[in-house]
Amino acid sequence: MSFLVNDPDAFVAEALEGFVAVHSGLVRAVDGGVVRRTGTPDGQVAVVVGGGSGHYPAFAGVVGEGLAAGAVCGNVFTSPSAGQAYRVAAAAHAGAGVLYSYGNYAGDVIHFGEAQERLRGEGVDVRTVLVTDDIASAPQEDWEKRRGIAGDFVVFKVAGAAAAAGADLDEVERLARLANYRTRTLGVAFGGCTFPGADEPLFTVPEGRASLGLGIHGEPGIRDVPRQSADALADELVTALLADVPDDRGERVAVVVNGLGRVKYEELFILYRAVARLLDAEGLSIVEPECGELVTSLDMAGASVTLVWLTPELEELWRAPAHTPAYRKGTTAEGGADPRTGDEGESHDGGARADVAASADDGPVTTTPEAAVALELLAAVRETLHAHADELGRIDAIAGDGDHGVGMSRGIDAALDGASRTSGGVAAVLGAAGDAWSERAGGTSGALWGAALRAAGRSLDGVELTTATVADAAHAALDRIVALGRAEVGDKTMVDALVPYVDELDAAAGRGDGVGDAVASAAAAATRAAESTSELSPRLGRARPLAERSVGHPDAGATSLALIVTTIAETVTSTRSHDE
Repeated sequence: MSFLVNDPDAFVAEALEGFVAVHSGLVRAVDGGVVRRTGTPDGQVAVVVGGGSGHYPAFAGVVGEGLAAGAVCGNVFTSPSAGQAYRVAAAAHAGAGVLYSYGNYAGDVIHFGEAQERLRGEGVDVRTVLVTDDIASAPQEDWEKRRGIAGDFVVFKVAGAAAAAGADLDEVERLARLANYRTRTLGVAFGGCTFPGADEPLFTVPEGRASLGLGIHGEPGIRDVPRQSADALADELVTALLADVPDDRGERVAVVVNGLGRVKYEELFILYRAVARLLDAEGLSIVEPECGELVTSLDMAGASVTLVWLTPELEELWRAPAHTPAYRKGTTAEGGADPRTGDEGESHDGGARADVAASADDGPVTTTPEAAVALELLAAVRETLHAHADELGRIDAIAGDGDHGVGMSRGIDAALDGASRTSGGVAAVLGAAGDAWSERAGGTSGALWGAALRAAGRSLDGVELTTATVADAAHAALDRIVALGRAEVGDKTMVDALVPYVDELDAAAGRGDGVGDAVASAAAAATRAAESTSELSPRLGRARPLAERSVGHPDAGATSLALIVTTIAETVTSTRSHDE
């Protein structure tokens, strides 16, 4: 658990503030993360990394010469928003393009992807390399579907070294992809991690057991094995890693033995000792190994082993110097002051202002009657989501990281606040709500709900509220969610509840039902569908590697959607009965 916490909701912001104060000579804060204090050298590719916080020294700790140009820092275990990813990259860009690199998680893919498209629209060349090193998360033939864990550091190091050596964006991207393809990781947990301010861990490991194949967002392993000696555990990890190798693996490997937060250095050295002996027995040469904390998971009791099958060009980049707050290797030239930065650290490069978000309009707020209805519904949904936050977290923790309730609460809080400050019609109000939800909540659900609100608002703008127009808005939201998340019915996601909701609205419109009856019957259909997701096995997202554990339990996203549409139906019915 965390002992030094003020407000759990401010944990990441306060930690970043302290981090920047400690390392003010190396990094400076921007809205959404950090960039190098001296800036990215002109004409150098900006390698921008990131993801949810809770993994220090990933991601902010590896910003510096020879490594990342900037780091995007979301909430704990939650992907950053598209706005955060955009602002950090805008601050880091130095004219040669941007390479985004991060772990292969749905929320990160959506948010960073939207930021990438925005930057491209402004003429910035942006590429993305996903890290997919975790051999427990998908079979070898589906290696591109794997999630990124400690291999993040390897890909970041190679990309950063290539950029520092003057490689252009095409070459930095190629080398980063090569490093990812030739990197494999397997981890083990002895105990779960605990969110700041929480009393209980996200998962527990049975006494005398170890959980193999853990994730770094509080996800438990894919199977439990008896607790064993360090030598025996090393043998199990190395045997699995040696059975999963790239083509033309070679005989030279970089090794990373990584602590996840509670397993400290002396124990990691014991594990490395055993790993090195096993690799030596296989006739492999180890090149400049790393042993310590590089990609943690709050206070998780666990460790991971990473093998990087080196080529000559990868070995040169692996050996290259770096100088960051948390990682130092060799000797780098010391940089001077950033000529593009003033005394306050404000960007003067003529591009987007990356340090300060646009301020809200302080004028009087005036809304249309339809927008006022939207505000009333958002307020009712807020009460429901806060009332069920713990329940949603418990459902999510069965095969995920347990943050769904917290994320939905943050999202609706921001949505209601943003909508309440916005004048205009339903498109403006729901658009502001969607932008705020996505920005504050991050994560997959933040991206999807933000996009859904924006799409529904555009559909409803300037039209009379009828069952047919409500159905059209629901269709617009569904289409946007599917386009971003790429989920289908049966994947065990919110789509499993949303499709029956939309179908029933269509049927109600065909019957000529009024809005109140239509949304009530559609909510009932969504609730039944959400409950039925307990029979499904997840095929997408963080829960997929733990599919067996998920069976018998409903999907958290489908459950929260059913709660939301039920609240909307109840509020609409109550409002109409009062009007009558």
